[in-house]
Amino acid sequence: MLFVHVLLSLLGIASGLVVSYGLLKAKRLDAWTVIFLATTVATSVTGFFLPAEHFLPSHAVGIVSLAVLALAIPARYTFHLAGALRTTYVIGAMIALYLNVFVLVVQLFRRVPALDAAAPTQTEPPFVAAQLIVLVLFVLLTIFAAIKFRDDQLHTV
Repeated sequence: MLFVHVLLSLLGIASGLVVSYGLLKAKRLDAWTVIFLATTVATSVTGFFLPAEHFLPSHAVGIVSLAVLALAIPARYTFHLAGALRTTYVIGAMIALYLNVFVLVVQLFRRVPALDAAAPTQTEPPFVAAQLIVLVLFVLLTIFAAIKFRDDQLHTV
């Protein structure tokens, strides 16, 4: 189950980066969007089936991700990006992608020996700096994507 979860997560991140590029270029990238949203939902759901003795921060991230996707997916597919729901979709998709990248950074600091040595408790400056950089990049990316993707002249690809 862990292998499937990790594979889904990596596919979600890769396809999410392609989708975010599309948002910045005002392109819907329909096929990539389906892959991104499906793998991101599946990542969050499969995370609940991994062995755990108690509620973990990763479970909270999964719940937040699913809640955000519960807004973004209908904005995209049920309401077809109408009005303010276009921005709802962009923000929701970008938050979901950010959460996947946030967890990737956590896992890198847990699994890569050099990173683990630099931040064994994940409260040390290298870890905090890495997460802060990721956060700032995603805030900026989300702002630019929301501005660009709200144009009425979206290109379907």
